[in-house]
Amino acid sequence: MSFPSAELREYFIAIRSNKIFEMTVIAIILLSAMLIGATTYDISPFWMDVLGVFDIAVTLFFLAEVLIRMAAEEKVRNFFKSGWNVFDFLIVTASLIPVDESQMVLLARLLRIFRVLRLISIIPELRILMNALVKAIPRIGYVALLMFIIFYVYAAFGSFFFEQINPVLWGDITIAMLTLFRVATFEDWTDVMYETMEVYPFSWMFYISFIVLTAFVFLNMMIGVVIDVMQKEHEKFDREHGEGEAGEVHWIREHTETIERRLERMESLLKDMAEKK
Repeated sequence: MSFPSAELREYFIAIRSNKIFEMTVIAIILLSAMLIGATTYDISPFWMDVLGVFDIAVTLFFLAEVLIRMAAEEKVRNFFKSGWNVFDFLIVTASLIPVDESQMVLLARLLRIFRVLRLISIIPELRILMNALVKAIPRIGYVALLMFIIFYVYAAFGSFFFEQINPVLWGDITIAMLTLFRVATFEDWTDVMYETMEVYPFSWMFYISFIVLTAFVFLNMMIGVVIDVMQKEHEKFDREHGEGEAGEVHWIREHTETIERRLERMESLLKDMAEKK
């Protein structure tokens, strides 16, 4: 399906690209978040009715905004090629579910909460952060797996040596891993260490080595993975929009390839002319 009028599509493209329109959408999303928060308070029925009217107005605005973005595409299916557009469409469509005293009231209210997440699809910087987070998850998973192995090994040692000291903290390997998580988050970990040091004076080496591995080494590895992926996402964004150093390099590369192809064609023509002579 496509829209027949190119002039009308250009009009919708101008609206979609307008900064005032974008800022208005962001403001309405924030207003929607405040309306949802206001409904959690114990207020009079009159103001609840007022909030209901505002909610309907916000829903209609979001519907019009999505329709404008769809109309700005040459073909409607182009709108759904972007995952963020699909996300916006589903959120807006879910917001059309009427909120009444039916059994769907809780589900409808929960779906309206997700309208706040539309800020991610509207603001490019948030999209970059979310894309980086999603793409970093597989690599973070390997770091988490290695961290789990370290937790398991230390928990086994702790359960073997410290069970008699405090069965509540070291009774089995599962409880020991929870205790080590407490140590890794620095939640009163010195109390745990001093308790075992009364029986094993050198047990502080157990805790210090564990903290160095988990709280410093593995945490920094996760941070490094996220930063690396985020840098690549920023470079990808700059290339696509022709901004920054990555955008300039991409522009130079494209034009260099174009010039090389032209030179090759000219060289081929010159050879053909020389052969004919």
